Amino acid sequence: MKEFIEFIEYIISSYKLIINLLADHLRLTAMSVGLALLIGIPLGILISYVKRLKKPVLGVTNVIQAIPSMALLGFAIPFLGIGTVPAVTIVVLYSLLPIVKNTVTGITNINAETLESAKGIGLTRFQVLTKVQIPLALPVIMAGVRIAAVTSVGLMTIAAYIGADGLGYLVFSGIRTLNNNQILAGAIPACLLALFVDFIGNTAEKLVTPISLQTNSKQDKKQIENKRRNSLILLGISVIFIIAIFVLSAFL
Repeated sequence: MKEFIEFIEYIISSYKLIINLLADHLRLTAMSVGLALLIGIPLGILISYVKRLKKPVLGVTNVIQAIPSMALLGFAIPFLGIGTVPAVTIVVLYSLLPIVKNTVTGITNINAETLESAKGIGLTRFQVLTKVQIPLALPVIMAGVRIAAVTSVGLMTIAAYIGADGLGYLVFSGIRTLNNNQILAGAIPACLLALFVDFIGNTAEKLVTPISLQTNSKQDKKQIENKRRNSLILLGISVIFIIAIFVLSAFL
């Protein structure tokens, strides 16, 4: 009980620092996942069409994923220094595998008859990609993005070891000073943030899944439309919550 009271007192006395570090953690995670999306999805589409690039690209991303994160962070220091740049770079590299792999899987596993029908009505290759393949592959792609986003939250916590901002600062500072309250003040929000990001990813995954792929019944379609509307509301509330954190950190 005494330890719990001390932890609450530490939270109250350091809430400004925690909120600022939470905002930094969110910013760096969003930046990393955004860059991984800009690289991973086009790369996945490219290797879906250029088959000879598939094995080399997936091989490289698999090798990166296999390297321990601390080892890769240490390897990046001589080349990129310490701070935000190496942290974001490493998190982007780690996020590429699920995004690239799921993009390839989603595009290549579309029914061949669907593609033939699209070509039969006169769609060009680019139109087939943008109007048929990507929309149908979006649920699978979003599943990869969800995995990458949750992983990025954890990796960004570890990246504080090389000077990146974020909740990991409290964890490593607490370890150095043997301050359990400080460790928990960084670890608990990081865990909650990972769950929150997973929730957002799960909600977005449901929203991008076409209703036609979820059911064939008219009654079920109405139920799913209601669920999609509720999911959209929850997603909007989540976005407002994130914006509120950034606004609050700016005034503290």
